[in-house]
Amino acid sequence: MTEKKSSFSVDIAAIRRRAREHLERDVVTPNYKLDVDTAVALLNTALATEIVCILRYKYHAVSAAGIASKSVADEFTEHAEDEEKHAKWISERINQLGGDPDFDPSGVTGRSATEYVKGANLLDMIRENLVAERIAIEHYRDLIRFFADRDPTSRRMMERILTDEEEHASDMHDLLVAHEGLPMLTR
Repeated sequence: MTEKKSSFSVDIAAIRRRAREHLERDVVTPNYKLDVDTAVALLNTALATEIVCILRYKYHAVSAAGIASKSVADEFTEHAEDEEKHAKWISERINQLGGDPDFDPSGVTGRSATEYVKGANLLDMIRENLVAERIAIEHYRDLIRFFADRDPTSRRMMERILTDEEEHASDMHDLLVAHEGLPMLTR
């Protein structure tokens, strides 16, 4: 049997030479296919979205009232902790790219894809969290498509976050069904 040669070839000497150049760029090597400032700006939008979600879930966790509020508040707390984890991952990625994670409170709501809505009662809180999760899901899917193979590390991170956001949306949907019955969201 004849062994086929792989069509993959690489110039290791060139990679070694390039690795020594521009050490100040951290993970950004010459084959990084995105404009770093654009990637950082997009990631800062995702970071702001996570911060707003953390704040909304934390507010809802302490403000939840009613007969089933304890279990719902526990769910809100769990989601807030997940959103904090996402914010940490995103801010670390921004830092890896040589950018500054933007935690400035004065601009967070303006950069966020989601909104901070208190909700008048427990059902409103659940609805607002479901709406926010659906916004985050759509926004993150767009970011995943944008990063694609141009920034696979950011893409994989966003895919991991998207998995959690879809789970959160499913949880909020289940809570609405449990508290409103079917059909729901008819308002």
